[in-house]
Amino acid sequence: EATQICDLSENSDKSSAESDSETEPEQASVYHKLLATLKTSPESESEDDDDDDDESESEEAGESGTEVDSEEYQENGEAEGGEEDENDMPDKEAAAGQTLGEEQADGADVSHDPRHGVIEEFTDVKHESEFSLENNFMEEESGDHDADERRSSTTQASSEDPFKQHMDKEMEEKEVEKMSTLSKSSSQIKWPRLGQLTFSSTLEKQKTLKPDKEVDMKQLHLHKPLEVTWPKVNKQLLSSLNKSYDSCFTPLQRELFCIMNTYRDLFYPESTALTNGEEIRLAYCLHALNHVLKANAQVLSNNAKRRDRKPGIDTDEYRDQGLTRPKVLMVVPFRECALRIVHNLISLLEVNSDKKIDVSNKKRFKGEFGSDPEEKPPNLKRPEDYEAVFAGNIDDHFRIGVAILQKSMRLYAPFYSSDIIIASPLGMRTVIGAEGEKKRDFDFLSSIEILIIDQADIYLMQNWEHVQHLMKHTNLLPLDSHGVDFSRVRMLNLNNWSKYYRQTLLFSALPDPQINSIFNKHCFNYMGQVAVRNIPQIGSISQVVVQLPHVFRRLEVESLTSVIDRRFQFFIDKVLPEYRDAIMSHTLIYVPSYFDYVRLRNYFKKEELNFVHICEYTKKGGICRARRFFLKGEKQFLLLTERFHFYKRYTIKGIKNLIFYELPTYPHFYSEICNMMKATDSGVDATWTCTVLYSKYDAQKLAAVVGIDRTAQMLQSKKNVHLFITGENE
Repeated sequence: EATQICDLSENSDKSSAESDSETEPEQASVYHKLLATLKTSPESESEDDDDDDDESESEEAGESGTEVDSEEYQENGEAEGGEEDENDMPDKEAAAGQTLGEEQADGADVSHDPRHGVIEEFTDVKHESEFSLENNFMEEESGDHDADERRSSTTQASSEDPFKQHMDKEMEEKEVEKMSTLSKSSSQIKWPRLGQLTFSSTLEKQKTLKPDKEVDMKQLHLHKPLEVTWPKVNKQLLSSLNKSYDSCFTPLQRELFCIMNTYRDLFYPESTALTNGEEIRLAYCLHALNHVLKANAQVLSNNAKRRDRKPGIDTDEYRDQGLTRPKVLMVVPFRECALRIVHNLISLLEVNSDKKIDVSNKKRFKGEFGSDPEEKPPNLKRPEDYEAVFAGNIDDHFRIGVAILQKSMRLYAPFYSSDIIIASPLGMRTVIGAEGEKKRDFDFLSSIEILIIDQADIYLMQNWEHVQHLMKHTNLLPLDSHGVDFSRVRMLNLNNWSKYYRQTLLFSALPDPQINSIFNKHCFNYMGQVAVRNIPQIGSISQVVVQLPHVFRRLEVESLTSVIDRRFQFFIDKVLPEYRDAIMSHTLIYVPSYFDYVRLRNYFKKEELNFVHICEYTKKGGICRARRFFLKGEKQFLLLTERFHFYKRYTIKGIKNLIFYELPTYPHFYSEICNMMKATDSGVDATWTCTVLYSKYDAQKLAAVVGIDRTAQMLQSKKNVHLFITGENE
């Protein structure tokens, strides 16, 4: 047979050249490097192969499930001059099936984009042996002193560790059957900072959890380095808040971490990038890193025990792993979010400033996930919440594996060698693929123990189907063994019960029904769930500064499935005829759903109404023409989509009549749109009108706009029309 010649991959050389750890000593020979490369080449090739079809897959994955989006894209291009807007929304492709990349910063990862001549995705295969859990031992990771100290810890302290309690619990089949058949029992309690909490569980009634007034770091059972690093890292945040705290946690962090540390599922719908986003990000980074360090320490400790054991001893006590290595999945909307998470993880691992941890491929990571401040267009005035959400690199197609040992971190690790995976929904979608595709992979999601979905409300503006697709492929039995040692796999994973042990942390800016469905239908944690359910007392209508009559018109619907058709029929039969008269000019129609927008646009064309339309796909020239025609009154109607407002926040001038075809997803959008009327130079205030369509299924959105008291009155009243007036004389 001919001699087989194996070369080191170019990626390996590239990662070595671009790594920040220039002073790292050469620990392995060329022969061992070659072995490590050969060992990981199937996984690396597999992951690279997944990206061969990334472009075509992202086009299919970005579609919203119907063909109306692509039709809209073509028709809109003809209506607005047949051109595309190169500066469209970051996730407009999520609905239209177009490839992302127009707004990337210099140095952003374009490995998934064939237009740049690169189809391979970089993964670090050079450091495989250094970060392998199977080939390392506790003493080599932490030093003899730390290892001895850990062994000398009392059995009682170990038994009280929430990680041990959660992962070591052995469920019985009758308990699993009970969880899949019986409904959950719930109880409510009010906490000082989080407010109204709902605890729910299927198994026997859980003990009522009370918030800790004072935090004792030892009682939190943090992994040893984190006890030292957390106060230092969080001190920067505490000082930026300009408030004095007795603890190393803010009140919000303390109560959130109290719930996280019990391994219950958590839904917190009051997380915003402007106010508490970074505060929450630090808290869940601490929890995720604490979990990973404990899990890895357990494996490394058992490696040493297995090495030193006598022959013939039963090895069943060393079941400490899942079917695949990834333990934590963090889903975030933009690369900037991933950048901040990695920075938090690095800071939490560095005990002091003198001893920096080794981070492989750090320079490459900064180049691909960072942003250039000079690229931001000057003189753009946008609301503060907009600036907070769209800060930094807002590319939404990415994924990166992170492997962690106590003194080092490996970025761009292959997924099957990673502890933490940080990705966007679109980045996950293109790897998971669709049924029937040859190249797809989701085995790495089989043993996820902590799932963190941050800023879930933004995915409603991208493509919510990607999130649903991800949830359906999490914690399934893998199709391949991937070299796992089955004698080390926990029984819960072998029994395919991992979904009952997975903790899901869900953070959002609002309690949308679609987000609620993820929490209610895809979370099966045996420990139970905790959801924050605060009801808004004062709605966003109180922030409307213009004197304006608000007419809320209720639709009578029999079922949720009939709402869409009933709203359209009600609009064209009852509402639109009132605005057809030329006197009712300058009418803006705000449409949250893109499919409703397409339906209305087609109807307006059919009826030959005098209108213009702006959506998230409209090119800049088309936007300028539509705004100019509407301002001058040359066009009577303007159709505007919610996603356009979310991504652009343009001020539309000339509005005299306003119609909310449906209540906005974000409650503050209601006041923003209404307050655009004050930008109108001409017109009399008394002629301004605002009409809102709603049904009984919009109670949540309605409460966020008008408040809970008014909502109760409006839904219980026999009247279908309600009038509120805002302004100085309210």
